[in-house]
Amino acid sequence: MSEYTAHPTAVIDEGCTIGAGTRIWHFSHIMPGCTIGRNCNIGQNVVVSPQVKLGDNVKVQNNVSIYTGVECEDDVFLGPSCVFTNVINPRSAVNRRGEYLRTLVKKGATIGANATIVCGHDIGRYAFIAAGAVVTKEVPDHALVMGNPARRTGWMSEFGHKLNFDASGNATCPESGQRYTLKDDQVQRST
Repeated sequence: MSEYTAHPTAVIDEGCTIGAGTRIWHFSHIMPGCTIGRNCNIGQNVVVSPQVKLGDNVKVQNNVSIYTGVECEDDVFLGPSCVFTNVINPRSAVNRRGEYLRTLVKKGATIGANATIVCGHDIGRYAFIAAGAVVTKEVPDHALVMGNPARRTGWMSEFGHKLNFDASGNATCPESGQRYTLKDDQVQRST
């Protein structure tokens, strides 16, 4: 008995590991050797390539391509039609399958609709990639980045709210009440 659910049109290749409570929707393709955690939601027309790793509670919206070399930690949100690359210099006539670069999307990060993540650039914990952004370098924890190429324009709380730091480098999330400090261009949640 399967502990996950999949629409009849989804293609799930042998050799996948899929956690309990995960839902896979219409026309998605889950390829061999990938690992999908518990309580994930894989939207319509999603491709999860071989050896991809998705943690628990990852939400993948419609039309997302997650290519070999990508790993998403727990609680990551991948917005509609966002895409990851895995070869830095692709050519049709040159086989570069052995040159896939790794991209790590850390816990709680959000990648907005139609964003592109160029391979080899990690996305920090609770970072927020705006819709349509093109990420071409590392993104720090809690950073809000937007544009092409993506540039940091602010900082985000764990609940997805823009943080407004005072002159002392302190901010409070308006939803959760969690407190944050900004020091040396890094954000940390206060204890």
